[in-house]
Amino acid sequence: MTEEEIPLPRGDVTEGVVRVGDTVRRPHQPQSDAVAGYLRHLDRVGFDASPRYLGRDDRGRDVLTYLEGDCAGDPPEPWAADDDLLASVAVLVRRLHAASAGYVPPADAVWRRALVTLDPPIEDPEPELVSHCDVTPQNVVVREGRAVGVIDFDLAGPTTRLIDAYNTAMHWVPLRPAADVWPTWRGVDRFARLRRFADAYGLTADERAAVPDLGITRADGTWHRMKASAEQLGGGWARMWAEGVGDAIRRRQRWLADEKANLLAALLS
Repeated sequence: MTEEEIPLPRGDVTEGVVRVGDTVRRPHQPQSDAVAGYLRHLDRVGFDASPRYLGRDDRGRDVLTYLEGDCAGDPPEPWAADDDLLASVAVLVRRLHAASAGYVPPADAVWRRALVTLDPPIEDPEPELVSHCDVTPQNVVVREGRAVGVIDFDLAGPTTRLIDAYNTAMHWVPLRPAADVWPTWRGVDRFARLRRFADAYGLTADERAAVPDLGITRADGTWHRMKASAEQLGGGWARMWAEGVGDAIRRRQRWLADEKANLLAALLS
């Protein structure tokens, strides 16, 4: 008997994701093989907080194990703003980075980032590892108030520990002006939460000092990548651009610059 397909919440760009029994089926994408290799590595080294890649089904979809737990919605519910949950997310990302160390992807691996062309090109820092690169509230599995898993590796690829940690904090603190904080999270103390995240991850003093400028600088590249993705890939990327994600990136950049002294005080005091 064919098992029921239960639609899972739509991501920003990937539709058609369903649960079938204890598995998840996702449309196969150009980066799927690279992601599969990375997930196999995480499985080999005993990292238990990511799905296992099981192959493809008779419809050509990627098949992964289903991780039991709760994921925040969009916008994320108030429970997802819990400070202890935030700290556990930082610990989870640190564990992921430790598990990723030493993984060398195939030279011909195609990551999502390679699917768009930037003109002029943007030079990224020399990568240290492969990581998730999109640890949003919607991509973290929570049980009993603690982060126990990370899902949706579509944007995974080569990066640095600090960039991935900053990107996670950007979503979870969140690092953005008050008017852009989700209504369900209004009133959170972004500076105290940034310190909590940095402490839980274990950022060094030098890494903490680099965070504001890293965010300000990377906003330019993010803006150009989002615009190129909207123009060249369409779909959810085009929808997000039409809904104003480019303007939101620029507002975040200005907020980081305006609040740099307060961010550094929170991180270093």
